[in-house]
Amino acid sequence: MISTIKNKSQHQQLKTSIKMKYTLSILTVISILVISCGQETSGIEAKKKELDGYKSELQALKTKISDTEKALSEMDSTYGNKEKNAVLITTVKIAESSFIHKIEARGSVASRTNVMLSAEMPGKIESIKVKEGQSVTKGQILVTLDAEVIRNNIAELQTSLDLATVVHERQANLWKQKIGSEIKYLETKANKETLERKLATANSQLGQAIVRAPFSGNIDAIPARRGEMTQPGMPLIRMVKPNDVYIQADISERYIGTFKKGDKVEVYFPSQNQKIETTLASVSQVINSQNRTFGVEVKMPNVKFETRPNQVVVLNLVDYVNDAARLVPTKVVQKDNKGNFVFVIENEKAQKSHVIIGKSFDNQTEVLEGLDLNTMVANEGYRELATGVKVRMK
Repeated sequence: MISTIKNKSQHQQLKTSIKMKYTLSILTVISILVISCGQETSGIEAKKKELDGYKSELQALKTKISDTEKALSEMDSTYGNKEKNAVLITTVKIAESSFIHKIEARGSVASRTNVMLSAEMPGKIESIKVKEGQSVTKGQILVTLDAEVIRNNIAELQTSLDLATVVHERQANLWKQKIGSEIKYLETKANKETLERKLATANSQLGQAIVRAPFSGNIDAIPARRGEMTQPGMPLIRMVKPNDVYIQADISERYIGTFKKGDKVEVYFPSQNQKIETTLASVSQVINSQNRTFGVEVKMPNVKFETRPNQVVVLNLVDYVNDAARLVPTKVVQKDNKGNFVFVIENEKAQKSHVIIGKSFDNQTEVLEGLDLNTMVANEGYRELATGVKVRMK
């Protein structure tokens, strides 16, 4: 009983002690927060006073600047045109000048003597007489086919023809002496002539077994192989003539009537990074129904670099010329809901002027209507302008 009472008493003392410690901890935290808030409030007030001081100094400085500017304006009458809020620009003066517009077209190098040769008759390739890159002359033998059967046929026909010739000659001599019949004479004559024609046909067939160079040039490729069977139309040898090339291109039908033979053309060779000037050799009068274009042929002058058939080139052709054009930089032409416009400078202020434009080329745009001669058009700095904005020149 006594032990139980003692335990309760100790327990009560422990609880009291814990409560006191907890209370003290809370009071300590509150004190710290109060002190901190006081310090923070004091710091904010100090910063506010510091800012007020800066504002006072700035206002005084603004007053000095205003007074100084006023004094400068009284001393220099031109100073008022150099206000700090004026936009710094450059201008271009409208005048009549020559304007050339060009179109660009993709073309290629072509050759009239870039041909693929084939045999005129079927047969087995017996021999190939040339190599790739070799120069050959017109009529030179390039490929032969196995023609043993034809040669044997020719030999037989030749023997028969020799006999028929002798028989016919003897029969002719007899007929001159009025010996024998006319029918016999005519039969021998017909037999001889028939054999002559057959022999000529066989020799022609033998000629078809030989592929010859149709012109002097170079052997570009030999897809044929000895021992292969070939057919008419099957490619055997490609021949080219390097100095017989030209340039061809297709032009959109929208340019019908724009170009004619003799017009100047600039040709760019991307592979060699070279440009040449030449002329149009011909203009096709027929429209390609597949791509709605017409063909042009351009002369290939002598060049100091190597070109190849099917090489890609880029053509620049002049499609429009105006010797009295009014031009502005293309970049200054802007657009709003009323159309195209530029900013013109009047009385040192920007004014919007709507214009009707023509063609554009090489960063220049032709103005058809809306700008008089000697008008000053804003160039550099035009993006910062609006109607009525003051400007000053660089």
